[in-house]
Amino acid sequence: MPLTRKVKDLLVPIRDYAVVNEDRPLSEAINALRKVYCQIEMGKCTEAGHRNILVLNSQNKLVGILDFRTILRVLIPEIAGGLSDRLQALGVLAAFAEAGTEELDESRMSFNARVIKNSDIKVKQVMLKIRGTIREEDDLLKALNLMYGNKVTVLPVYKNEELVGVLRESDLFLTVADITTK
Repeated sequence: MPLTRKVKDLLVPIRDYAVVNEDRPLSEAINALRKVYCQIEMGKCTEAGHRNILVLNSQNKLVGILDFRTILRVLIPEIAGGLSDRLQALGVLAAFAEAGTEELDESRMSFNARVIKNSDIKVKQVMLKIRGTIREEDDLLKALNLMYGNKVTVLPVYKNEELVGVLRESDLFLTVADITTK
């Protein structure tokens, strides 16, 4: 039965997952994630790739995670929320006009220029907190409960104190889907 399997049976090994140091620019995280998502070396881009990148500190300890949604919110801040949030994210402030420094107003930059500028931000400034981890010997039902309880799509997997991989919601879905095809 598929759900009697262990997390270690489904995890993506850490060596096959995208990781970035917290002190690196967001552009580096984007390139690393794009590489594993699209399998650039093989010349294809599928929806089966990883949608998250793990963030490590200088001691190679897991400190955060980045996903597509977070990256897009940082690169394109006008999608961040309500009108005032969008204006603030764009840097549109009355102070620019009052001070006669309209050239500093980021809203006047081209879309591409703003994306490039925003990609220089450090990963640690925008990474998400880890909301749950699991042990490689745990069962898949525990993993499903953790994912849905914490509203996450990936769980970092540990063997003792060592990060060994990632369990993805998509792999759990396929395992459960296998039940219906037999």
